[in-house]
Amino acid sequence: MKTILLSVDKSVDNLMDNPQVEKAASLLAENEVVAIPTETVYGLGGNAENDDAVQKIFSAKGRPSDNPLIIHIADKSQLNGFVEEIPEKASILMDKFWPGPLTIIFKKKPGVLSEKATAGLDTIAVRMPDHPVALAILKKCGLPIAAPSANSSGKPSPTTAKHVKDDLEGKIAGIIDGGPTGVGVESTVVDCTEQVPVILRPGGVTKEQLEKVIGEVVTDPALLNEAEKPKAPGMKYKHYAPDAPMYLVKGSQKFLQELVDEKRKKGLRVGVLTTEERQEDYQADIVLACGKRESLPTVASALYDTLRSFNDEHMDIIFSEVFPVEGVGQAIMNRLLKAAGNKIISE
Repeated sequence: MKTILLSVDKSVDNLMDNPQVEKAASLLAENEVVAIPTETVYGLGGNAENDDAVQKIFSAKGRPSDNPLIIHIADKSQLNGFVEEIPEKASILMDKFWPGPLTIIFKKKPGVLSEKATAGLDTIAVRMPDHPVALAILKKCGLPIAAPSANSSGKPSPTTAKHVKDDLEGKIAGIIDGGPTGVGVESTVVDCTEQVPVILRPGGVTKEQLEKVIGEVVTDPALLNEAEKPKAPGMKYKHYAPDAPMYLVKGSQKFLQELVDEKRKKGLRVGVLTTEERQEDYQADIVLACGKRESLPTVASALYDTLRSFNDEHMDIIFSEVFPVEGVGQAIMNRLLKAAGNKIISE
């Protein structure tokens, strides 16, 4: 398959009339799959009403079929077509955070969207992306679009069109280059079918932000304890992993350096993931700075690009610092734990 590469400047006016946007919308209407920029990561979009389109998403990514997809919409009125009800707390969250990096779980209307998109569950995950190109494409095609991250399953999510091209060129119909994404980690997923909303995946909207507008929000215990069964099917899978084995290190910089030295003495190429403040403090084959420790949103924004950069250096092993779990730090640590397969070394 030839993958069409299209570039759209998100800052221009009248995006709805942009020929590249029109082409992307046309491909989606023809039940092809297209990589689309959002404010979180690039998504691999397909018509959520069509089984063939949804299957193309799973096939291109190599994604397990029991891992449901998030449905992307451009207007809240679209919800009426495929959700049973909109709980009051969900409505409040939509008013506050849509468009934006928040996915809400609803009870679905049966027989409307592809069962493959929801993996046969009686619920559906929906969000409205905060990216002008994505919104223009969604409005132009007028369809609910299923869109997981546009990467090979298990690998770091894509935050640039190049990342998508590296993983999926030749496997999908098109890639829309709308520039680098901003948030850098996926949306927060909140289940609003319960009396007390439950965070199933931390992301761009923090627990603290949610609780400011709707009161108590709980976190799925599986996010805090790997022995627990996750409520969201996709969270049981390894994600975001670089090619080399990765370990999170809880301890001092001296302790991490000792681990590096030990592996290098054995002839291994060793990488270290740290931040700008500490990049010069380590001696390793490659030391990559992932944002600034004093500004965790910059760490989130740079995380996936940094993980992918280790692949270019052909590392044998990677050691990563850990981060506070306040605010967006919870999402950062969730992604790092997944990338490392929950492998942690403590001092």
